[in-house]
Amino acid sequence: MSVKPSLAALSCVALAVLLPSPAQATPSSGVTAQILFETTVPAMTGSTETGATDLTLRRIEIAPGGTTGWHYHDGPVYAFVESGVLTRTLDDCTTVVTAAGQAITENFGSDHVHIGSNLGEVPLVLLAFYTEPAGKPLSEDAPAVTC
Repeated sequence: MSVKPSLAALSCVALAVLLPSPAQATPSSGVTAQILFETTVPAMTGSTETGATDLTLRRIEIAPGGTTGWHYHDGPVYAFVESGVLTRTLDDCTTVVTAAGQAITENFGSDHVHIGSNLGEVPLVLLAFYTEPAGKPLSEDAPAVTC
């Protein structure tokens, strides 16, 4: 048996463990969504916006114990908690709890990652209105924040 192949294999394993790997997105779980309305509006004359905007209204249900996964939005999102309780963990590890009958406005941009969770025992239902730059997804996956 040669020592060289064993050293080469050991070196490969060490490199795989020691080198940083790309950050992994965190998938959602227990989330279903239905688009209720969507349209694209052109940039308005005199507006500071440089392009069209996609407007989308979604009904989102998160089962007990479910999460949205860590993500961010490229434009403002306004949501109303129809039933249940939404617990959001923000990029600075603070948590914000929003109960049924309350509304939220989410900050946007890659520096505003967050995760929404249903820590309760009943389904959480949100009505979310997205105002995203045309062609952008409703949310962008992000690596988990270490809290």
